Amino acid sequence: MRALRFALLIVAVLLASACRQDMHDAPRYEPLEYSVFFDDHRAARPAVENTVSRSAFGESPLLLQARRDGRFVKVFPFEIDEAVIRRGQERYNIYCSPCHARTGLGDGMIVRRGYPQPPSFHDQRLKEAAPGYFFHVITNGFGVMPSYAAQVPLRDRWAITAYIRALQLSRSTQVSSLDSSEKSKIGKGDVREPKAGHGGHGNNAGHGESGEASHG
Repeated sequence: MRALRFALLIVAVLLASACRQDMHDAPRYEPLEYSVFFDDHRAARPAVENTVSRSAFGESPLLLQARRDGRFVKVFPFEIDEAVIRRGQERYNIYCSPCHARTGLGDGMIVRRGYPQPPSFHDQRLKEAAPGYFFHVITNGFGVMPSYAAQVPLRDRWAITAYIRALQLSRSTQVSSLDSSEKSKIGKGDVREPKAGHGGHGNNAGHGESGEASHG
């Protein structure tokens, strides 16, 4: 009897395991799997006729792809004004400054903690790069930088690109060349010309103390 009970127990365990269905064996079709349900035997169903992507609706190819004839565009897909620049600055400080720093020099806080350092936005190569290039990198990532398409919407990517361009221009603009109204927009701190021997690349560059307009 003891042997019979043991045999019955083994059979019960085997039957239970045969009926068990884990998440890795879920009752669903795999991509492009054969189907006996549909007449064409395709599990993947074609899109409904006249379906339009919600994210692409009403958006121009320039806004979406940043390319024209296979080259990165040198223009922005919409007008860049102060509101766009400020929006770009806000988004840049949230998503970009941890690596690129608020100055754009590439020595952000996580870089100081060991993350690979990105190139400075003030390198000549990136100063000459088309706006479409920056949008492309934000969208698709580059090197160790991941894609930020999920975190940053389309127009915000362009706004960040516009702010990066303003940040680049600010490093080559002397305060003395600005009129009083432009100087008042730099910040509430002291606005002073750089002292001899200082290249204006310190951590105070964003507050006008480097002798250069900080945010255009």
